Amino acid sequence: MCKIMKPTGLTKYAQAGAALFFMACTGACTESKTFTPGELWPDNQGVHINAHGGGILLCDGVYYWYGEHKTEGEAGNLANVGFHCYSSRNLYQWQDEGIVLNVMPEGSGSEIEKGCIMERPKVIYNAKTGKYVMWFHFEPVGGGYAGARSGLAVSDRPAGPFTFVGTVRPNAGHWPVNYPDERKAAPVRAEGQRFTGASLPAHPDSLNLVGRDFAEGQMARDMTLFVDDDGKAYHIYASEENSTLHVSLLSDDYQSHSGIYARLFAGRFMEAPALFKKDGRYYLIMSGCTGWAPNAGRSAVASSIWGPWEELGNPFAGADAEFSFHSQSTFVLPVHTGAETQYIYLGDRWRPQHAIDGRYIWLPVRFEKERFVIEWKDRWQL
Repeated sequence: MCKIMKPTGLTKYAQAGAALFFMACTGACTESKTFTPGELWPDNQGVHINAHGGGILLCDGVYYWYGEHKTEGEAGNLANVGFHCYSSRNLYQWQDEGIVLNVMPEGSGSEIEKGCIMERPKVIYNAKTGKYVMWFHFEPVGGGYAGARSGLAVSDRPAGPFTFVGTVRPNAGHWPVNYPDERKAAPVRAEGQRFTGASLPAHPDSLNLVGRDFAEGQMARDMTLFVDDDGKAYHIYASEENSTLHVSLLSDDYQSHSGIYARLFAGRFMEAPALFKKDGRYYLIMSGCTGWAPNAGRSAVASSIWGPWEELGNPFAGADAEFSFHSQSTFVLPVHTGAETQYIYLGDRWRPQHAIDGRYIWLPVRFEKERFVIEWKDRWQL
């Protein structure tokens, strides 16, 4: 339950090249209540929504969509501006709330200076502190994806601005709760090596990647956040050179890691996690690790967030299912409509050569007993 807040006024960020995506929409276009996956999606100013790799927070009847603000060309895949926020009461039309976490100028000395990598922002509300807490994947300027750190920012308002706190490698000095004692004492066979993020020379258990990163903290790349029914919050992220997911319990204020975490799908190379819950069961949707290129989605179910998790296969069905409809998962949004709850898959169709033109793939999630299915629709409504 969020604090009662009125949506903030429009704060449009003027960006060079945005005119390329200005939509000459009529009133019928801006008033449309239809999802059209993969098409340009104009905000209240007629500009294509710029919130990639995002997540959504529902607060007092208002949905807030946070995502990466991309710019033109390949350089637009770096953090040149920051994180963008939009608000909506119906999920179809979105009002631009501006940049809620800005990068700092080059040479500023800040960790989050222009040219770093900032991805997949997710925001959750902490009822005890009254703070809106954002976690995101962070990489320092010029270091590629070797940093594998988690960034933290907080705000008193859902539409920001957010104050940057810092970055961290999660759970330094702590072992996973499901890591056997014999592995803790095993030799580290990966010291000083660099890997591609898509493969390893051996299973991560035999390399003891957890032991390698024990003191500094575990790697954390693609990520999501999840708040359970009891108010406990979890950080789920790709770790151990992308080979293994970790699920980590956050502190009571959601602003640090508790040291309690578990390894999931060791050696399976899954990223882009999106976690949701239905009828007491936990579900995950993920992708394989193929960089910007799409691949067949993965899915899993468990009766506890700690596992054991049962893989369910590719949840996408139909033409181009082997490419997840040319998208990659970022979030699953539950929408409560009276006595029913509709679940929406949120995916990104990346265009790395022209980052600002990335598109959004929103599709309904259908359940078949224990598994869920995502089918393509050109147009659909809640």
